Amino acid sequence: MTRVLSLTTTDWRSFYRRQMAALERSGIEVTTVPVPGEHRALEDDVRRRTPFDYARYLLHVLRKATDDYDLVHANYGLTVPFAVASSACSLGDRPAVCTLWGGEFRDNPYAPLISRFAARTDAVIVPSDAMADRVDGPCHVIPFPVDTSQFRPIPRDEARERVGWKTDEQIVLFPYAPSREEKNYPLAKRVVDGLEREVSLRTLANEPYETVPYYLNAADAVLITSRYESGPMTVKEATACNVPVVSRDVGFARSVLAGVDNSYIADDAALRDRLAAVLESGQPADGRAQITGYTVDDMGARLRAVYDSCLDA
Repeated sequence: MTRVLSLTTTDWRSFYRRQMAALERSGIEVTTVPVPGEHRALEDDVRRRTPFDYARYLLHVLRKATDDYDLVHANYGLTVPFAVASSACSLGDRPAVCTLWGGEFRDNPYAPLISRFAARTDAVIVPSDAMADRVDGPCHVIPFPVDTSQFRPIPRDEARERVGWKTDEQIVLFPYAPSREEKNYPLAKRVVDGLEREVSLRTLANEPYETVPYYLNAADAVLITSRYESGPMTVKEATACNVPVVSRDVGFARSVLAGVDNSYIADDAALRDRLAAVLESGQPADGRAQITGYTVDDMGARLRAVYDSCLDA
């Protein structure tokens, strides 16, 4: 059995957990070592790690380097230098692989350092074609799948009862904490405030992941106003629920929503009109069928192929 040391900044993120499930189902044993401390967006603030947390992390990773792992996999750019260090300090020839999520190259003073260390790994993985365009050199595009058994259409009244929302109002969901500057909450608020009808704008942050499908299904529409994205996964998750999405042209939103009824890509000037049309129709979207074509098992098989190519080199 292949044994992998997995380094990550946030082991609680849903897409990372989905990746772990994919590897487990592919017969790969994974040990996750997260960075100490926490980086998490709250409603009105962002909790951040300190340099001391990363110093502690280096010592911990180097200790783990003496264990019997076949490969080290860095997940998110800030862990790539640690993966390269672990590979260099291992007793045998241990390949290093990295997955870049996207946010590590935006307004990050460490981006040049991340690029240099990513170039020293044996393989680079990205979750979308949009992210591949930002990477210098070859890379493998391996998207994160959606658990369509969890993200499924749920009757709106049932979903609202579960999350405690009224059933007699129209609600637009901004599925992030307002404190996340890159998600651009001020634009979402301007769009909703300018609607002619009375609509409530709700945000979603730090709720248990198992409740997220209920929040999505409880909304009349999901609004994405991000300045940039390599995803976002929320577009796939809402589409799997047949919930309408109105989004700026970021990440893979355009490819996911292509051909989906009652969901739109729009520029800033058109966001309000598109959202108004969705709310006026009151109809669901119909994109679920095109989301179900890529599974956790597909992701596991593609990751295993990358690992095998590195181990056989």
